[in-house]
Amino acid sequence: MAQSPQQDSKFRSFVGRRAARFTRFVRATSTVVIEPPDAPRLLEEYHPFILAMWHGQFSLMPTLRELHGRAYRVSAIAARHKDAVLIRALLGEFDIEVVQGAGAGNRKRDRGGAYALRTAVRLLKGNSTFSMTADVPPGPARRSGIGIVTISKFSGRPIVPFAVATSKFVALPTWSRMTINLPFSKLAYVIGEPIWVPAEADADALVIYQGKVEAELNRVTDRAYALVGGNVARVTPPVPPEPATGPIQPGHALKVYRGATAAFGMAAPMLLSWRSRQGKEDPARRGERYGRASRPRPAGPLAWFHAASVGETNAVLPVIERLLAERPDLSVLLTTGTLTSAALAQKRLGPRAFHQYIVLDVPAYVRAFLDHWKPDLAVFAESEIWPNLIIEASARGVLLALVNARMSTRSAQRWKRLSSVSRPLFSRFDLVLAQNEPMARGFQELGGRHVQALGNLKIDAPPPVVDTNELERLKRALGGRPVAVAASTHDPEEGIVGRAHKLIAEKLPGFCTILVPRHPGRGKAIADMLGGQGLRVVLRSTGDLPAADTDIYIADTIGELGTFYSLAPVAFIGGSLIAHGGQNPVEAIAHGAVVLTGPHWTNFRDFYKALLRHKGAREVETAEQLADAVSTLLTDEAELARMRDGAQSAVASLAGALDRTVEALLAMLPESPQARRAS
Repeated sequence: MAQSPQQDSKFRSFVGRRAARFTRFVRATSTVVIEPPDAPRLLEEYHPFILAMWHGQFSLMPTLRELHGRAYRVSAIAARHKDAVLIRALLGEFDIEVVQGAGAGNRKRDRGGAYALRTAVRLLKGNSTFSMTADVPPGPARRSGIGIVTISKFSGRPIVPFAVATSKFVALPTWSRMTINLPFSKLAYVIGEPIWVPAEADADALVIYQGKVEAELNRVTDRAYALVGGNVARVTPPVPPEPATGPIQPGHALKVYRGATAAFGMAAPMLLSWRSRQGKEDPARRGERYGRASRPRPAGPLAWFHAASVGETNAVLPVIERLLAERPDLSVLLTTGTLTSAALAQKRLGPRAFHQYIVLDVPAYVRAFLDHWKPDLAVFAESEIWPNLIIEASARGVLLALVNARMSTRSAQRWKRLSSVSRPLFSRFDLVLAQNEPMARGFQELGGRHVQALGNLKIDAPPPVVDTNELERLKRALGGRPVAVAASTHDPEEGIVGRAHKLIAEKLPGFCTILVPRHPGRGKAIADMLGGQGLRVVLRSTGDLPAADTDIYIADTIGELGTFYSLAPVAFIGGSLIAHGGQNPVEAIAHGAVVLTGPHWTNFRDFYKALLRHKGAREVETAEQLADAVSTLLTDEAELARMRDGAQSAVASLAGALDRTVEALLAMLPESPQARRAS
């Protein structure tokens, strides 16, 4: 006979209470190890906090609060399903308050877990620690969801990663490999580093913090099992989608794009004329934008590299140099789209390498470009995806590679929504070399056929050049004054830097800030704004050096960042106090400057994650925090040296992409005459 709902509820409540007794029995019969040893004190210090664990390892979680005598409120949410009665009875035995969550009937109205979010935030603000699993049923397991970092953002409370393990256990065949801990074991509790999510974190920043939670939870889980001498209850990782076996044919959307760009060709001369008047085009070389080459194609194999601007050019120049050294028969064409990158290429390209401006992505212009150059290999850098160039080159049998490939979370979501465009394009690349594993998975999901994660070429790129004469002139002008650089800043960061300068100058008389805006053309507007704050400002573009009473020296020039990094022991890297995604910190580190950053560094997430992990950079969010960090570092040589060492360790841990990229591209080039003769 079937049980009535009331009988079923009583039975589940009975099972929950018995499960609590078994949990206490496991705890009582086991030898306990706690890491760190002062974990009970730390938990009191963090309270109220978000206690995070993996779903498969939560059965001993309730015993955590019995590590010390002092009691404080702990809460959890149980959804409105049958097992909620069991869970409520189990946790209730440990004085953990269980709040009823949204049931199945509410889920359509509760998109994105809004009810759980509101409830969790209310509990935390009511001085109750809130426990939750970071991975969300039905999985994938041990992949943190976005909900936990969203709760931290809105509550202002830290996420404390937690793991508990026993040397004896049974792992059930569920989606999370639910672990039943057994008695008479060695038992380890491990508490991780708290993770604070700032209230102003945007969507991209939340993804970064989501990754931090996942990494720290995996670390503490592995550590807990290592302490008890057991093996982690393994979870089968999600299977990535099968890559396409060959290029996917363009669909309707790409055909529309090709038709629209063909029509655009008629308006292209007007656009280029306007850009020339804006100082953004070289009128003498405008023909290159139409696919008309300004020099003949050299004999022999030709590798064509395309980089958008200065950053991407700096990344691929070492690759070009190495390829040319390895293949004496090879020539290289480098295309870019900006005047500054063209000037950089002119300085840095050696023999057998030359620069042209990238052709506009108009079918007729693209065909003229490819008819002339006939490249054997086409290498696109980072996120430069031009549909007509890719489709036409692939149709001619040119091997295509995307190197140092990167894609923001937002861009990946847009490409996924446009699968009829993304899959035909990315499936045409014969090789995609991504900056990290998550990006590699993203490119594979978009149709990439042969995708590898090799690291970031910018780690191995040479540092920006130093003008030694100018460096000495600046040193003499400053006369030993304390100095820091604020580099690659964006509006409104300069105002924050100005306020920080005033606070630093109160502690360090004579302090000078060198401000290098990302866009030098803003120099005059920045000077007017800072002058309005009562600061004495000098513009470098006027030819003046900083005077004895100069507060802020605005370096509104191009190509001198290496000189300024060599001048100052501390560098704040801009684009990070606003939701821009940050700028490259490695250039500053290469010149010995210690890096400060805001919380928004998604464009260089691997760099900053490593730097923060090695304590080789410091994160600031306000003018007051920036001022405090600069003042401390300029007066504490030991801390300055320690951070420099941490930064060098972080950079070393990420190096090696250059060697691996060169090796992969060499394999794509046509066989050399020497190799043919040897065979």
